[in-house]
Amino acid sequence: MYPGTRSNPIVIEGRTQATTSLLGKVLLISSLGFLVTGVGVFLAPSFYSSGLLLICFIASFALIFGVRAARKNPPLALGLFLMLAFVMGIEIAPWIVSLLHMGAVGISIVFNAAVTTAVGMACIGIGAQVVSFDYRRVANYAFAALLVLVLVGILGMFFHFVNPTIYSWASLAIFSVLLLVDFMRIKNGGDGATATELAVSIYLDGLNIFLALTTIFSGGRGRR
Repeated sequence: MYPGTRSNPIVIEGRTQATTSLLGKVLLISSLGFLVTGVGVFLAPSFYSSGLLLICFIASFALIFGVRAARKNPPLALGLFLMLAFVMGIEIAPWIVSLLHMGAVGISIVFNAAVTTAVGMACIGIGAQVVSFDYRRVANYAFAALLVLVLVGILGMFFHFVNPTIYSWASLAIFSVLLLVDFMRIKNGGDGATATELAVSIYLDGLNIFLALTTIFSGGRGRR
């Protein structure tokens, strides 16, 4: 028998175990983030101003970069991520609360969007384990599409030419692709990213998918 054949299964098995461990950590951290976001929505102030939302927006970007900067200090990185999740909860609270105030219909929209997001993430995560393609190139295309989407969204705020439903479908498609890419990164060992950094990516993908679904399920009312 060729000498390398006996060692290959050991290497593959070790890699699989390491990937499984990384995936478990990422899913645990991101799930905790979604829970904290729910707490943020619940504890969000009843009054809102453009100043508060601007502060949350700036803080969320600062915390995302903070997680990366603290990669050599896992407890600090985790704490910054949970702060990010809480701030995101405050930021999206007006939209979620407005849906819940619609009564049974609004509650159904939020519930169905949450369940669909969870099932969709699970399916994409499983799919990432069996498909194989150049996900780095796809990530570049998806990120470019995301930049275009953000630019369209900013211009739409001033010129009101964006259809909320079409915009949400585009957002759903882009973040679904990014989610697949992130799961493939985990399968590949993380590409040098820490579990918390990967959890941030998975969390943001899932949150944006959830928000897109709430808009779609609400008939394109758009977020406040």
